[in-house]
Amino acid sequence: MSTPALDPAALQRLTDRLRRDIDAERYDGAVALLAHDGRICLDEAIGYADRAQKIPLTRDRVFVCWSLAKAFTAVTILQFVESGDLRLNMPVAAVLPEFGAAGKQHVTVGQLLCHTGGMSMSIPALPLELQGNLAATYAAICAAPLESMPGETVSYSPLQGYTVLGELARRLDGGTRPLHEVMAARIFRPLGMKDTWLGMRPDLVSRAVPVVFRDRDLGVLNPAGVEALGALLLDPAMKAEIPGGGAIATAGDVFRFAEMLRQGGVLDGVRLLSAATVRNMTQSHTGTKPNNVWNFARQMRGWPEVPAYLGHGVFVRGQGDHPTYLGALSSEDAFGTPGAGSTIYLVDRRRRLTFVCLTAGLMEESRSVERFQYLCDLAQCALLDLG
Repeated sequence: MSTPALDPAALQRLTDRLRRDIDAERYDGAVALLAHDGRICLDEAIGYADRAQKIPLTRDRVFVCWSLAKAFTAVTILQFVESGDLRLNMPVAAVLPEFGAAGKQHVTVGQLLCHTGGMSMSIPALPLELQGNLAATYAAICAAPLESMPGETVSYSPLQGYTVLGELARRLDGGTRPLHEVMAARIFRPLGMKDTWLGMRPDLVSRAVPVVFRDRDLGVLNPAGVEALGALLLDPAMKAEIPGGGAIATAGDVFRFAEMLRQGGVLDGVRLLSAATVRNMTQSHTGTKPNNVWNFARQMRGWPEVPAYLGHGVFVRGQGDHPTYLGALSSEDAFGTPGAGSTIYLVDRRRRLTFVCLTAGLMEESRSVERFQYLCDLAQCALLDLG
């Protein structure tokens, strides 16, 4: 491990930018963690966990991390690929025959992982109290038709495609344990992610950051609906399991997970995946096909067509000058996973950089992309030794 060579002025610009955003009430608080070659250079909490109650944010707070859960689900699925229980080009219906209804019989595991399975982005049409019920949401998805032909378009589907993947993992595990226990046994406990869970764990309630949608502008997400779903996720009595959007974690735990991927599937002697699997997981499987989740931003914000560059549970930086969560200055094979309007981790293996930023107070999604783009760029600029 090399000693990180820092530009103190650039590191200060990163924290100053966070403070300016929080003072301007774009969002309420942020925990930011930056590491080079595994050595932490920045680990700071800024602003509020709860602005209304004037409760300061601390580094041990747990956040609803939303779509970061996709990466946990993807790793669980890929572990079953490594054990020979799945192939990436295998139809999901070979293991879950009921999923093959309504024209879905040919959708593959790999297509669901990279959002090319033709599934919808929307939450299944269920009462709010059932939206964290894995069995109920999975049954509703099985009964629904596809929105597009599998393999033809990128139809971002964290809440439907990844729900199916969550049930697939649970079934392959034997079908007797809840998914949160499957993930805890396979990922969270081995990696020492002691403050991470799928849904809310009772012992974490006192440290939870409330879900507040600070930016009420219309966008891809409905602020009131997200807040209601957040309240459900933060209630341990609901035992919510949303494999594509319901993870709870601290920034430190997210860092451990991201570092495991940066180091090729191994952290502190614990091997979750092979280096070959991590390489496959974190490369783009969609190329420059447009990600249709940004169709609204092309009209609302005047965005260009945005290439998807999606791996298995991750976004990949890719090439070109386009809106990207991962920063314009990151290497083209840098990757990470964002969570709805509030969270991100970035891994740039070429530059040996890992950056985690979890924020309180959600933003409208296209503005959150822009926010994380400049924060990731500032993180890149803070390191002089870029490898």
